[in-house]
Amino acid sequence: MEGRIVKLACGALLLLLSACATVPEPRTPLVVVPYVDYERYMGTWYEIARFPHSFEQGCVATTATYRLVKDEGYFEVVNRCHEKTVDGPLREVVGKVWTQDPPIQAKLKISFFSPFAGDYWIIDLAEDYRYAVVSAPDRDLLWILSRTPQLAPTDRERILEHVRRQGLDVSRLEYPPQIP
Repeated sequence: MEGRIVKLACGALLLLLSACATVPEPRTPLVVVPYVDYERYMGTWYEIARFPHSFEQGCVATTATYRLVKDEGYFEVVNRCHEKTVDGPLREVVGKVWTQDPPIQAKLKISFFSPFAGDYWIIDLAEDYRYAVVSAPDRDLLWILSRTPQLAPTDRERILEHVRRQGLDVSRLEYPPQIP
C-alpha cells in the first residue's frame, strides 16, 4: 500500500512539473541571402555593430579583410582591431572561411583555431556589396559590416528592420568606435 502511494505521489509530482514547464516557441530558421559572389565579397569590411562576445571584448575600430585562396577552395580572413581606443595596440587574428553547403554560397564556416569552427551565415547583403550582415543559425552572433567606416542612416535603418524580422534582438547591438 505504501509503495502504491509513493508511486502515485511521484506520478502526480511529475505531472505537475511537466504542466509548469514552458516549451519554447519554435523559431523559423534563419534566412540567408540567395547568392554571394565571393570575388565581390573579398576585400576589407568595417565592423559597424556587433552582438557582444568574449573574443572581441575591448576591440574597437575592427576590420575584416578577406582574400580568396582559389587553389585551396577557401578564403582567408584577417581580423584586426585596436584595444580599447582607436589609438590602442593592434590585435590581429587570421582565420579560414569555407562554404558549408556549396549550393548555398551564403552558409559558411569560419575557423580561427583549428579544429574549432563556427557558422558564418550572410543574412543580408547590399546589391552593390556596400554592406553585409552576418549571423549564425542560433542567432547568438551578429555583425553589421560596411565597406566604409560609417554606414548611411538609411542603410542602418533598413538593416535593423531586416534583422528584427529575422528574430534577432537589435537591443543587444553594440556600436564600437571606428577610425574616423
